[in-house]
Amino acid sequence: MSTLSETPRKAPVVIRSVSGARAFRRRLMEMGLVPGTEVRIINVAPLGDPLEIEARACRLSIRRAEAAQIQVGPASPTPAAPPQTAARPDIAHRRRLTPPARQTPR
Repeated sequence: MSTLSETPRKAPVVIRSVSGARAFRRRLMEMGLVPGTEVRIINVAPLGDPLEIEARACRLSIRRAEAAQIQVGPASPTPAAPPQTAARPDIAHRRRLTPPARQTPR
């Protein structure tokens, strides 16, 4: 397992665990950095600290020392969507293209 600080830019990874002091872990988890979350390093400051990361459609900046306490693993590839078919025979009987003819009582 590697740490978030060792992750290359733009590479998606998944948080496996967060180590450190209890208050530190709690602060990171309140920001959404919980195990199972996919994150990416978006940008690195010119001197290497802080790191801009993206998690849960939010961008956060954290110090490299903080990122070193976040263990990450490779992100699983997203499953491919099932192929779309033109017509689904299993629901064709439920579909009506035109409204039913109105019947009047005799």
